[in-house]
Amino acid sequence: SMKPEYLYHGSAKELEGDKLLPKQATDLGERPENLHCALYATERKEIAITMAILSCKGVICSGLNFDTKGKCGIIYEGWPEQKHIYLYTLSNETFQQDEKLSQWYSLEPVKPLKTEKWNVIDHLSLVRKATDEERTIFFNKYKHKIPRN
Repeated sequence: SMKPEYLYHGSAKELEGDKLLPKQATDLGERPENLHCALYATERKEIAITMAILSCKGVICSGLNFDTKGKCGIIYEGWPEQKHIYLYTLSNETFQQDEKLSQWYSLEPVKPLKTEKWNVIDHLSLVRKATDEERTIFFNKYKHKIPRN
């Protein structure tokens, strides 16, 4: 597939320094393909924004469901408690495609071309609370991996 000219990375935190750093992915499902020490990005702005919202303070457990149109973020426990998220526009230069996921990753730090600060409240239509049924399935599947403080 063609490499998109720009990729997007969403974060709940403002960048310190001038580059986004690769980090060990922590994935509840522990899918090995997600465990590169890498910076992940997507060609779809709304997915980057959704991922930023899901990493907000106050969101305890969440997941992504790419099969649905519209709301692809599901929150199993908690709700975003912060006002702003950050969307970074990145050059495709150091990125390679993860075939199994519709994601791109860079093993090197990346300096954003553009940083935008967005209001969480304007983008809550991208996420929803899990149904009781979804919550039950999720917690039964992952309860042994969720730290209970």
